[in-house]
Amino acid sequence: MTDWKTIGLGALLNVVLTVVLTIAVFPLFFLGPVLGGFLAAYMSRGDDEKDGAVDGALSGVLGGLVIGLLFIAGFGVFTAIFGLIFSAMGLAVTITMLVGIFITILTIIVDAVLGAIGGVLGYLVAKNEDQVIEN
Repeated sequence: MTDWKTIGLGALLNVVLTVVLTIAVFPLFFLGPVLGGFLAAYMSRGDDEKDGAVDGALSGVLGGLVIGLLFIAGFGVFTAIFGLIFSAMGLAVTITMLVGIFITILTIIVDAVLGAIGGVLGYLVAKNEDQVIEN
């Protein structure tokens, strides 16, 4: 069962960690989607691994969409600079927006895959924790 509050929390964790780790230590940016998917699946406690993967992937898609939109909004600065360099402002805006859309789609796909991996891990940890408590 999909719990949208936990998916939202996972997406928020995804966005915050990805942005912070991208700025601080770039090679660790992938931990944001993995931990976001882990949190979403761990808190929702689904019935099987598919539920964990779906919750993690949804968290990754939402987080990737937010990161992509932040990236496109940040491109406003680049658009202004390109407009000063090139006289054809329309061309610079078009190229910038196309690059921003491409990067947004790529971010959504990567975050969905990494979120699904984190979701399966979160489900497995929650399942093992429940078994330990039962014993």
